[in-house]
Amino acid sequence: MSSSRPYMLRALVEWINDNGLTPHLQVDAHAPGVRVPAFAVRGGKVTLNIALRAVAHLQMDNDAISFQARFGGVSHSVYVPMAAIEAVYARENGQGMVFPPEPQAGAAPALAPATADSAAAPQAESATAAPPKKPPHLRVIK
Repeated sequence: MSSSRPYMLRALVEWINDNGLTPHLQVDAHAPGVRVPAFAVRGGKVTLNIALRAVAHLQMDNDAISFQARFGGVSHSVYVPMAAIEAVYARENGQGMVFPPEPQAGAAPALAPATADSAAAPQAESATAAPPKKPPHLRVIK
């Protein structure tokens, strides 16, 4: 089956626009095929405003999102493969969706979420004692 990510992304962007809010994408800037200005990348991620008033020639197909946008007053061509998109959300209230990582081509199938959580929990605790993470500011919309 094809990925549901492009369909969910287009639906959420439409929903955000219909509610008069500003759609933003969180992108893994180091993923293969991502073309964004290097100075916009922070910690390997880049947040992109894809509101129709902020971009030109917005194209969202099943493989990627592309558009023209201004960064620091200079127009740049942006290209983001679907697999690099980590989240879509409304800037004003943070509502949107975080996408799970796309499986790599040729990779073994992932375990079911319940199995993966129960199997990974003891292993994660014994690996390193990292400080607890802050909860994400994005909410999953069902």
